[in-house]
Amino acid sequence: MLTRRFAQALGVIFLLVGIMGFIPPLLMQPSTGMHGDHPLTVTAFDGYLLGLFHVNALHSGVHVLFGILGLIMGGKWDTARLYARIVAVSYGLLTIMGLIPALNTVFGLIPIHGHDVWLHAAIAIVAAYFGFAAPAETRMGGSPPVVPSH
Repeated sequence: MLTRRFAQALGVIFLLVGIMGFIPPLLMQPSTGMHGDHPLTVTAFDGYLLGLFHVNALHSGVHVLFGILGLIMGGKWDTARLYARIVAVSYGLLTIMGLIPALNTVFGLIPIHGHDVWLHAAIAIVAAYFGFAAPAETRMGGSPPVVPSH
């Protein structure tokens, strides 16, 4: 139940954050030079969400996508665990990329630097627990999920 709830809750959070990225009053415009060495080719809905997290239309779109996936995949334990694994690996890679200046805008498309780095790391760690370490969940009848043996 916890892995499913994690996927569903993260899905809702991602969806809300993604939608927030398309609401201009929630985006603080960067001051001159605030981007520093972070040139972007996609500047639609570019700004700092809540004044902290650099986003643009593509970044917010990715959040919406991960949100929808979490809501869809959170319905069953096995797909919720797969979702957690996808999030853990994806956000782990984004954390590493955010630390590398040449990659911290995903080739000029999506900003993943600054506060995004620690947030992506935290999301990856929690998702890794639910995707790889959390115990298998029981079904309504009390039996554990069926795992095929080879």
